[in-house]
Amino acid sequence: MVEPSARTPANVSVVEHPLTSHLLAGLRDESTPPEQFRHLSKRLSTVLVLEATRNLPTRRARVTTPLEEADAELLDGGVVAVPILRAGLGLLEAVTDLLPDVQVGYAGLERDESTLQPTSYYLKVPNLDGTSTLLLDPMLATGGSAAFAASLLKERGARNVQLVCVVAAPEGIERLANEHPDVGVVTGAIDSHLNDVGFIVPGLGDFGDRLFGTS
Repeated sequence: MVEPSARTPANVSVVEHPLTSHLLAGLRDESTPPEQFRHLSKRLSTVLVLEATRNLPTRRARVTTPLEEADAELLDGGVVAVPILRAGLGLLEAVTDLLPDVQVGYAGLERDESTLQPTSYYLKVPNLDGTSTLLLDPMLATGGSAAFAASLLKERGARNVQLVCVVAAPEGIERLANEHPDVGVVTGAIDSHLNDVGFIVPGLGDFGDRLFGTS
């Protein structure tokens, strides 16, 4: 795997935490069954989303405790989560648990296995003006899907976009940085490289198939 400081743009955050490493090990293990894979995905997603929301805008407020008034900070502005179907659904529950008021959109993308380029078959998002948008895609491989989805969201008004992914490849990070240098990335790990069919190595296989028990 790549040392984060060696080849990582400033807008990429690798969540270096013992819990991240532990949960990711379970996701990588080919013997992990779908039900356990889903459980681990949600737990790791919670860690990643906490990091991704670290810099959400806030406003000052006052609340009354059982003893007296106290200063407080509340989230200021809407948050929209947009999972890329279908694998991105594995990250969504952590967002809705942490942010019950979050709005949810969906981006349906398919990858042409011969060209490795994305195509869109579905896009449904709320008003993105003035919001913070979390783009959810567990595997940042070639970067094609993430870059394409970011373009679609920007066309619909998104200005503050962060990609949340479980594992990223250097190739995908580079492409996203070149096409969307303003889009931040929060990931659990940066892996070594892509193989000749565009899979992340060592990676964890096809996230969607493992999440839903399909092949």
